[in-house]
Amino acid sequence: MDRGQKRKLPVMCEDEGVRFPLDELNQDVLERVLSWLPTSTFFRNTSVCKKWKSVADSATFKLACLQIPARDPWFFMVDSQSHLNYHPIVFDSTEKTWKKLNSLPLLQKSKYLDSCSNFIPVAASGGLICFHREPGEFIACNPVTTSCRRLASLDSQWPKSKHLQAISMTSTTECFKLVSVSGEYPYSTLSFRTYNSSTDQWEEDAVLNRKIDNPVETEIETEDDFSLYFLSKCGNVISTNLQRNPCKQYSSVIIHKNDEEILYFLSSSGTVVSCNLTHKFFFEYPRILPVFSEYAIDIIESGGEIYVVVLHEFLETATLRVWKWDEKNQFWVQIAAMPPAMSHEFYGKKVDINCTGTGNGHQMLVCLNSAENYSYALCNLVTNEWIELPQCHMNGESKELVCEFSFEPRIEASL
Repeated sequence: MDRGQKRKLPVMCEDEGVRFPLDELNQDVLERVLSWLPTSTFFRNTSVCKKWKSVADSATFKLACLQIPARDPWFFMVDSQSHLNYHPIVFDSTEKTWKKLNSLPLLQKSKYLDSCSNFIPVAASGGLICFHREPGEFIACNPVTTSCRRLASLDSQWPKSKHLQAISMTSTTECFKLVSVSGEYPYSTLSFRTYNSSTDQWEEDAVLNRKIDNPVETEIETEDDFSLYFLSKCGNVISTNLQRNPCKQYSSVIIHKNDEEILYFLSSSGTVVSCNLTHKFFFEYPRILPVFSEYAIDIIESGGEIYVVVLHEFLETATLRVWKWDEKNQFWVQIAAMPPAMSHEFYGKKVDINCTGTGNGHQMLVCLNSAENYSYALCNLVTNEWIELPQCHMNGESKELVCEFSFEPRIEASL
């Protein structure tokens, strides 16, 4: 060949010594093959040729992606100011790397529309993330495709006297739902409303009554219902009311168990509240630590189970432990703990923790933040293996990320 002459070589695939050009594959077969690639790998491979690039917009390719039962999660990260005007940052659990996504159009400032920049993420499910701003506005987004949808406002249908307690999200291949729980807990009954994306409407208000005969809650002391203050061993005034990151203010999780839909959230005093949405009752679990204890706490769902993560100081060190409720014996049991060598560095630093689990797996990502330092760790809740993640650097600048939301990077997740 002349040096100046170019020839397009076919993309080849090798299987047990047999080589064949992929561009000779039937389009349906090609799409099925590509649908099994990790999302990051697929997007890199779209630069191979125009044919592969066009696959991303193919309706049949998205149908093929729907057949993939689960994808390794990405973690949508929020910085210390809850800002969303920059390109969103995610942690890819497959490649164990930080990535910067394209901006989400509806969440950017516009000279033609009202500013949406003060929307903050509050819930995630499947391949979608829900953003919220007061008093009752919501936006649902697919962070991978950057598609967004503004939802029907809750404010026009919800009395302002209602105090919002929790927001949670569930999704299927056909639609997604939001559940908001409100009420002056623990002084009154709770109520909830459900948003259905199929109708773009909020359903009627449903009342949740306290389960009086619940043997778990009868052990709870009445003073836990009040805001108490005490002196820590360092002489600082501590409130028993949780001080949470704005993104985690309404954090909650939903599981489906024995044909029942149950929502869990943390009360202002740090106890776990269980809301049975199917049978419309709620109750409060006993405390893991006494009320006069200084600690950070969060609640997660992973693999269809509920876990509570607690960081506190004990015997001149800091310890981070994961707890699960034992239904048979009716008490909390420890199922995992961060190695002392990793947790000790947070001793005496008033660390806040924000965690998230993975719905289809058994992983948990923990963000630990204090005025002095911050750290991120990934835990396997089955094997109790902990991995400290590298710091996130974007454009030569270290990013301080305070909380995260787990989602599956699904191109086909629609709004």
